[in-house]
Amino acid sequence: MKILIAADLNFPVINGVSTFTRNLARGLASRGHEVLVIAPSQTGKRYKEVDENYVVTRTLSVPFPLYQNIRVSLNPMREVKKIINEFEPDVIHIQMLMWIGQAAMKYGNKVGIPIVSTNHAMPENLMDNLKLLAPLARPINYMLRDYGRRFHSKADFVTMPTQSAIDMFKIAEKMTVPMQAVSNGIDLSRFTTDPAPASIYEKYSLPTNVPIITYVGRTDAEKHISVLVRAFKQVLAHKKAHLLIVGDGSDADNLKWLVKSLKIKSNVTFAGRVPEEDLAPLHQVGYIFAMPSPMELQSIATLEAMASGKPVVAVDAGALSELCQNERNGFLCEQDNDEQIADGLTKLLSDKDLHDAMSAESLAIAKTHDLTHTLERFEEIYTDLINA
Repeated sequence: MKILIAADLNFPVINGVSTFTRNLARGLASRGHEVLVIAPSQTGKRYKEVDENYVVTRTLSVPFPLYQNIRVSLNPMREVKKIINEFEPDVIHIQMLMWIGQAAMKYGNKVGIPIVSTNHAMPENLMDNLKLLAPLARPINYMLRDYGRRFHSKADFVTMPTQSAIDMFKIAEKMTVPMQAVSNGIDLSRFTTDPAPASIYEKYSLPTNVPIITYVGRTDAEKHISVLVRAFKQVLAHKKAHLLIVGDGSDADNLKWLVKSLKIKSNVTFAGRVPEEDLAPLHQVGYIFAMPSPMELQSIATLEAMASGKPVVAVDAGALSELCQNERNGFLCEQDNDEQIADGLTKLLSDKDLHDAMSAESLAIAKTHDLTHTLERFEEIYTDLINA
């Protein structure tokens, strides 16, 4: 079938939405479907590119002031309409309720093309990065949630990556269209429990004589990485370790300042944004994976770490409890509680048998999120809508 994916966030932007969009597009194309992704240009100008086995059409764009390295479409309705008319998709899959997503929803509804809409974010994600609007957070979050409900109600089928995400949004009871949890999934073949190659330690100047705690993801304020940094400072009072932070974002400079002020600069590596081919080996480098973000609707990075056999220390917020199952494959901690995070990390650093047992459990849970299952489910959804 011909599948059009509307993605306001797409590579080279690195986050959960862009990673899922790329995995979905590549996976569907590998299964014989013709896939076209519409995404904002990274240069500002229109162009097309081929990403392995599918085409990305880039629209006119301008920088988005609220997030680093993100661009938004300038005049999406005209461009989306033209692209849809030329491609003639059997189904449209919308990844974000932003500019391209809005245009795809409006025109897709108009011409009667079945639409699947996947929600990836909570309103609080935006508000955590807009500190000046903090006093208005509650009414703005309410308005954004209501807008999300109205937007998704225009689709023919709505998905979120976890049941916890559906429960958090509290919109299912107000929706008249089908809604279901479908895991983001990951390509398990990309990840291994084998030791990391020596070259990756050399490339990022990482120590080989102490265990490494990893965080992979954006370094924006909403991720609460400062809590992890403060917890790591406490860990160092008891155990030797190194903290590796992979990813970039608007809060990176503040985090570097915090590391310096805590006098742990020699124990922390900021890898920044890394090439896609380095992500799997950097997961291999880790001994424990930490996720302090309270707003994850699933967390692909956590899944990838688990597929690499890493136990997890995470906050008991968002949907993380569906991946990090307390005292099975890691430890769940109260949100923003650096002492509990430090305690969980220290326990795993102090007890190899515990670490190895939780590592095996992480791998077992990750195997239930194989991307193949996700692709099969979306194929079923698309087919049912087309044949309805």
